[in-house]
Amino acid sequence: MALTLLRGMRTLVVARRNAGLFFTTLQTPVLSRFTTRAESARAAAPKSIQLATKEAAEQKAQGFEAVIGIETHVQLSTVTKAFCSCPYSYGSQPNSTVCPTCMGHPGTLPVLNAKVVECAVRLGLALNCEIAMTSKFDRKQYFYPDLPKGYQISQFDIPIAKEGYLDLDLPVEFGGGHRRFGVTRVHMEEDAGKLLHSESGSYSQVDLNRAGVPLLEIVSEPDMRTGIEAAEYGAELQRLVRYLGVSNGNMQEGSLRCDVNVSVRPIGQSNFGTKVEIKNMNSFSAISRAIDYEISRQILLHKEGQADQIVQETRLWDESSQKTFTMRKKEGLADYRYFPEPDLPEVVLTSEYIDEIQNSMPELPEAKRRRFENMGLSMQDVLFLANDDNVARFFDSTLEHGADAKLAANWIMGDIAAYLKNEKLSIDEIKLTPLELSELIASIKNGTISGKIGKEILIELIAKGGTVKSVIEEKDLVQIADPAAIEAMVDQVLADNPKQLEQYRSGKTKLQGFFAGQFSIVSR
Repeated sequence: MALTLLRGMRTLVVARRNAGLFFTTLQTPVLSRFTTRAESARAAAPKSIQLATKEAAEQKAQGFEAVIGIETHVQLSTVTKAFCSCPYSYGSQPNSTVCPTCMGHPGTLPVLNAKVVECAVRLGLALNCEIAMTSKFDRKQYFYPDLPKGYQISQFDIPIAKEGYLDLDLPVEFGGGHRRFGVTRVHMEEDAGKLLHSESGSYSQVDLNRAGVPLLEIVSEPDMRTGIEAAEYGAELQRLVRYLGVSNGNMQEGSLRCDVNVSVRPIGQSNFGTKVEIKNMNSFSAISRAIDYEISRQILLHKEGQADQIVQETRLWDESSQKTFTMRKKEGLADYRYFPEPDLPEVVLTSEYIDEIQNSMPELPEAKRRRFENMGLSMQDVLFLANDDNVARFFDSTLEHGADAKLAANWIMGDIAAYLKNEKLSIDEIKLTPLELSELIASIKNGTISGKIGKEILIELIAKGGTVKSVIEEKDLVQIADPAAIEAMVDQVLADNPKQLEQYRSGKTKLQGFFAGQFSIVSR
């Protein structure tokens, strides 16, 4: 047991060699204060994203524009960590998936997980980047309680990918339009551990399960100008890593984390303003709102002649108050004392290796949107269908069975999407198949069943499976479309109910419902 005093922070470290446990208690009042505020806050009604967009436009009209860049960390879905054989599973018991290597014990050596390199190349190609044939790892030195080695293995001056771009389409409700945002670099690195703050705020515990988990950091160019653009950039990155299968992209689990850099400047000025970093945003809506608030705050300071109060700092977004708060000041660029990682060799790629990955790439969201658009679908349809790879595959498979594109899109975006939302299911968890959806569409189109009956059959197929034909036959749902047959049934109902017919003719029109019910019985 050791007691260490570090910068006013009391650290109690308990290590049990045989069990492989590592437990740390920290007295960190400042960090706890931020966490406690976020955890104890009551949920407030967030400002609508439409209003935030409107405000951003109004601020630009006031003579200022925002300059926004994003640093995104993507946690990779590899079986083991970046430099050791430990598995990682979100939600595991604290310090249950650790070893001497990821705990930073002296004398241990890292061994690079080849899958990390493959994921990096795959994402680099998807972002239209230049792939480095030779890259290297570096040590990024800094102190933090959940960084057991005292440094992070990352990439500094020679990242594995650089100089790319990301294409996306803005939602129609936010004005629509195509955007292309530059990507400065993509590099590989390992994650740190996690601090678990107590409810009282008097101490913190360290969980090292996440230490050593592989990350890709994507650094954008400062090409965005509104919160909406930044949020859609983040959403497109999430969409991309899910299409590629390199990450689940779940923000709630920390698999995708966005740190935003925001500055403002008078329109026409070429120099950037003072950059402020924003953290602690766990949704794309929060990213948009945090940016628009920060833009408003900085513009207000400019207009009040207090531009010198805008300092380079890191601020936290507080969901309850819908404001950003100072977390820490930055006197200047941090001196991380990078130097090449001596325990890892260079990463050397071959053209054959890159070509193999390139040839195995799936159709990406941008290409899929353009293909759907060429089918004549509206942009609203296109964005919905291409948002989820599973939905897009279901749609494509339905078309392969002969369904009309617009009709298939309407069914998927309407009744099927409503069912999935209500039942909290994904489209690959229901029993309806693309073949049967195409059969349902065809049965309505050729008049076998009505659209109303089609909706009833759809729910049956989604919940229980089966075929359209069997459900129609089992429940005798065939629509009678022959006018002569319908006329004969009407005549029969009228002949069977002469008293009611006479009452109806004498003005008792409410009997119309009675006749409709009798007709329904006869038609069966």
